[in-house]
Amino acid sequence: CLDSRTDRTRVAMPPGADAIIKPFHSPKGVGIHAMEIYFPRNSVKQSDLETYMKAGTGKFTIGLGQQNMAFCNDIEDINSVCMTAVANLMEKYNIAPTDIGRLEVGTETLIDKSKSVKSTLCQLFNEHGNFDLEGVDNINACYGGTAALLNTLSWVESSAWDGRYGIVVCGDIAVYEDGPARPTGGCAAVAMLIGRDAPIVVGPVRASHMEDAYDFYKPRLDSEYPTVFGHESNVCYLRALDGCYHRFTHKFEHAARGHRFHLGEVDHVVLHSPYNKLVKKSGARMLYNDFVRYPDLPIFKGHEKTLEAFAKLLPEKTYENRDLEKVFTELARPMYKNKVQSSVLLPQELGNSYTASMYTGLLSLICSWHKPQVDANGEPVDTNALAHGKKVLMFSFGSGLAATMFTLKVAGDTSHIAEASELELRLKEDPVSAMCEVSELELRLTEDPV
Repeated sequence: CLDSRTDRTRVAMPPGADAIIKPFHSPKGVGIHAMEIYFPRNSVKQSDLETYMKAGTGKFTIGLGQQNMAFCNDIEDINSVCMTAVANLMEKYNIAPTDIGRLEVGTETLIDKSKSVKSTLCQLFNEHGNFDLEGVDNINACYGGTAALLNTLSWVESSAWDGRYGIVVCGDIAVYEDGPARPTGGCAAVAMLIGRDAPIVVGPVRASHMEDAYDFYKPRLDSEYPTVFGHESNVCYLRALDGCYHRFTHKFEHAARGHRFHLGEVDHVVLHSPYNKLVKKSGARMLYNDFVRYPDLPIFKGHEKTLEAFAKLLPEKTYENRDLEKVFTELARPMYKNKVQSSVLLPQELGNSYTASMYTGLLSLICSWHKPQVDANGEPVDTNALAHGKKVLMFSFGSGLAATMFTLKVAGDTSHIAEASELELRLKEDPVSAMCEVSELELRLTEDPV
């Protein structure tokens, strides 16, 4: 399961994190110590896919906002994809298999209706004598990775914790039948090391939105292809975003003794990314939510006349209001550039990786913090100092549907994560621009192996 990139980078574990202040405060500093990503070496350019599908120039690159789409060939499956991510995580960070007490998986890419992906990953630990590993698979469309993370965080915080790390791995192979949804496929797996005194601390305030919906589901047991209602799925996503953001702000303000929460309170926003255009719409939607609650915020000054038409609308009646979407998308442009754009690199390059999607965004963001910089005098900038204290708002969504919003805060050194990931190098050397005919063949081999 290992690839040749494993030997390139070995990093030391970071020192413990400093305590932080409510409502971002976690008494035990529980969060993310390390991250690793695996993605296939095969990809197809969205511009090539436009030509092959006769979709029109810009349909996928501009209309969806995507650049490339990763895909697997017939020698990879979800077990090997997740196994490589976990093995590389432990190798790069020098983590002994016996130091892991919980291993939990989030995926919707099923090989077997009974046996979990996690049980297959146990090979990496059993051969070193470690059979004491709590956790199994979590399945609910793109949400399973977040469910696995929340479960593992709870374990580390609980009286059942035995002092060892937890590993969360979220990964999927997203494939669609020929049609408008095909360019929204992708593949990746992200593995995260979870423990106390972490450099990236998960905040205690979170909010969820759960409901029964049939926007995306997989009723055919003989096919990986989902049944998708694209427009309904977008509405479900925005409705869940509204619900989570509304509840999160109320919980946060209660914990902060009335201090107002809005997008200005966080440095970055990382959103689940089926495709980039929906991410942009979501940023605008959150800004609309801020307007509904606090129309006196500075960002709305000078736009009172334009926004007046939207002040009395019921939010639940506005999901298809194109005028509202256009106005708030324009207002949100600076916010998107400053708070969101640095998290979209991997989602745009790899495509939709379902459960891993939001976490590929988080890894993109971390790597952006540690790009070499120089000050006005040409001296190197301490990127750790710039990253320290940053607050990140996370939104995870899975059709069907389940969604959760929570925060992260940088409380220690995160440069080791950027160093180990080697994203720029891997993106340059790994994606092989395959012809669309080859992509078709690979997809068919995955579906119907000889």
